[in-house]
Amino acid sequence: MKLDNLLIELLTEELPPKSQKQLGVAFAKSVKEFLVKHHLVNETSEDSVFSTPRRIGVYLKDVKDEAANQNTSIKLMPASIGFDVLGKPTEALLKKLHGIGLDQKAISLITKKNESNNEILYIDKDVEGAKLKDIIAECISSSLTRLPIKKMMSYQLSDGWTTVNFVRPAHGLIILHGANIIKTNVLGIDSNRSTLGHRFESKKEMIEIQHADEYKEQMKTEGNVIVSFEERKTLIKNGLNDKATNLSNQLTPINDEDLLEEVTALVEYPNVLVGEFESKFLEVPQECIILTMKANQKYFPLIDKNNKLANQFLIVSNISPKNSTLIIQGNEKVIRPRLSDAEFFYTQDKKKPLKDYLSQLQHIVYHNKLGTQSERSERVKMIASLIVKNLNQSKLLEAVLLASDLSKADLSTNMVGEFPELQGIMGRYYALNEKISEEVAFAIEDHYKPRFSGDTLPRNSVGDIVAIADKIETLIGLFSIGEKPTGDKDPFALRRQVIGIIRILTEKNIGLNLNTTISDSIKATKLAESKDLNSFIYDRISNFFKDQGYAALDIEAVLAIDSGLISEIPKRLNAIKEFSQLPESKDLASANKRVGNILKKADLKSALKIDPALLKDIAEVNLYKTLDLVDAEARKEYLANNYSSSLKLLCKLKNPIDQFFNDVMVNVEDESLKMNRLALLEKLYSAMNLVADLSKLSS
Repeated sequence: MKLDNLLIELLTEELPPKSQKQLGVAFAKSVKEFLVKHHLVNETSEDSVFSTPRRIGVYLKDVKDEAANQNTSIKLMPASIGFDVLGKPTEALLKKLHGIGLDQKAISLITKKNESNNEILYIDKDVEGAKLKDIIAECISSSLTRLPIKKMMSYQLSDGWTTVNFVRPAHGLIILHGANIIKTNVLGIDSNRSTLGHRFESKKEMIEIQHADEYKEQMKTEGNVIVSFEERKTLIKNGLNDKATNLSNQLTPINDEDLLEEVTALVEYPNVLVGEFESKFLEVPQECIILTMKANQKYFPLIDKNNKLANQFLIVSNISPKNSTLIIQGNEKVIRPRLSDAEFFYTQDKKKPLKDYLSQLQHIVYHNKLGTQSERSERVKMIASLIVKNLNQSKLLEAVLLASDLSKADLSTNMVGEFPELQGIMGRYYALNEKISEEVAFAIEDHYKPRFSGDTLPRNSVGDIVAIADKIETLIGLFSIGEKPTGDKDPFALRRQVIGIIRILTEKNIGLNLNTTISDSIKATKLAESKDLNSFIYDRISNFFKDQGYAALDIEAVLAIDSGLISEIPKRLNAIKEFSQLPESKDLASANKRVGNILKKADLKSALKIDPALLKDIAEVNLYKTLDLVDAEARKEYLANNYSSSLKLLCKLKNPIDQFFNDVMVNVEDESLKMNRLALLEKLYSAMNLVADLSKLSS
C-alpha cells in the first residue's frame, strides 16, 4: 500500500460565474466522500478546493493507492426464506452465497439478527480492498453527476458520435497520485498531467504538473492562475481596500458579498484598477449609478464616510499589462453611455408628477387571475385603510391613503422600466422632487421592506401600515387563486411576506390583530378565501420563533391561544420560559391537560355557571375560593400585559388542584353536582390558559 497526495483537475470552458464556487466545493466534497467510503482516505484528511473560470479541482492529502481488506457483515435474507422447516439451507440461500463467492461450507458462519420482529440472516466476509486506479473513474463521474447544475449542456466529442452532458465542455483531466498519473477516461478525456494556464498571460502554452503537491505553485508561477477561489477572493478584497485607501482615506468600496463572489469567479489572476466618470452624473440618484456599475459592469462603486457615492470606481481586471491605461479608458468608455441613459431617464421621469403615472398601471398585468397593478394598488389602499381603523390611527389616514395610492406609480417610469430593482426607491425620489412629505415618500420606498433576511424595516408608521397592507394583499390574493408554495418552491416569496409582517409587528410592537385584519381584508377586496392560508401563516410564525431560539413546546403553547396579536407573542414566550423554571410548572401543566381532557369528554355545549351552594366537598370549596382570588388577580395582570406575573399567580392553585383531584369525583351520578364541578373546572381551565395553553407543556 502506497500513501500519497491526490490531485484531480477538470479543465473546462468558462463556467457559470454565479455557481462556480458551489460547483468546486460540491465536487471536492463528493470526491472525498467517495474515497472515504472506499477506505482510501480518512475523513480527517486535509483537502483543498480549486475553482477558477475554467477549472474545478481537489487536492487530498494521504490517499492510499489500495485499501486494506475489509471484514464486512453482509445481509442475506430472512431466515424463513433461507432455511426450510427442517432447518436445511434452501436453494435461494445457496444461490445467494454463490453470488458473493462462498459455497455451502460457509453456512456454519451464518448468524441471525432480530429486525422488526423478523429473523434476518447475516454472514461476515473479507472483501478485497478497493484500488484507487480501479475506482477513480467512477469516483469522478459520480461526483460530476451529483453537482448542483441548473442547466446541463450536451455536446459531441471529437469522434463525431459520442454525446456528453456537462455544465460546459471539458477539455482536460489531471489525476496525479503524488508524481504518478492514474490513467482513466472521464467525459471522453484521457487523464494526464497537462493543463492550461491563464487564457492570456500564461508563461507556458501547456503546463506539465510534476507532482500533486506542486500544482498550486506551478499554476501560479507558470500559468498566472490562482486556483484557490478563497485566495483570489481575499486578494481582490485586499486590493479593493488598498486602492480605495490610496485614493482617499475617506473612501471605501461598497460592501457587496455577492458581487465580490461573482467577480472572483470571473478572473484567474485579479488586477484592481481605478476608473472615473464625470461628476455631473452624481446628480442622478446614486442607487441608479450603483446598480448600473454593479449589475451591468461588475464594478465596485466607492462610498465616502457619509455614504455618498464618489465619481471614481474600481475595476477588477483579469489581465495585468505594464500599462493599464487602455483597460481603464475602455471601461470608462463603456460606463459613460449607461450613466447617460440613467441621467436621461431620471430627467424625463421628473417632468411628470407621480399621480400622472397611475393611469399607466392599468396596462401592467400583475397576475392574469388577479388583474393589473392598478387593481392591485386599489386593494392595497383598501387594506391599508382597514389597518388604520383597526389600530385606531385616524390621524395617519390621509398620509396612508396617499402613500398606498402612489406606492406602485414608479412601475410606469422609464427608470424602473430599465432597472426593476429600483422600484420604490425611485418612487421616493420622485415624491420628494415634487415636495410630497418625507413621511409619504419614505413609505413609498419602504412598503417593500423587509425585502430579504436582515433587511431594514420601514422608517415610519405610514410605511409600516402600507408595507403590512401590501404583504397581506399579496398573501390573500395569491392564495385565493391557488398559487401557494409547495415544498421548496415559493416563486412569489410568500414565506418572506409573512416573515416581513411578523418582523414589522414584533420589532415595532404594533398591536394589530392579524387574524381580524386578514378576515376583514378578504371581505373588503372580495377575494376568495383559502382554507390553507391560516395554517400557512401559523407554520411561518412557528418557524420564525424557533429560529429566534424559543422552545418548540413553548411556541406551540402560545400559538394554541391564537389571539392574532403577533406583537404579543415574544412577551408571552418569555413569560412561558420563566414559568417553566418554576417548581410548580410541571404539575400545573399536567393538571391543565387533565382538566382539558375531562372537559373534552364532557362535550359541553355552552358555558356553565358555578352555584356556590352546590359545593359540598372541602377540596372543591377550597379550590373555588382560591380560584376566585387568583383568577381576578391573574386577569388584571394579563390585561396589563404582565404575562409573567399572571402566570406566577397560578402557582397558588397547585395545592388546591392537587387536593381537588385527590378528594373529589367529578363524574358523579348526581347530575347537578356533576355539572357544577364541570363548571368549576371550566373556570379553572379558562384562568390557567390566558397567556398560553399550558397543557402543551405537559410531556
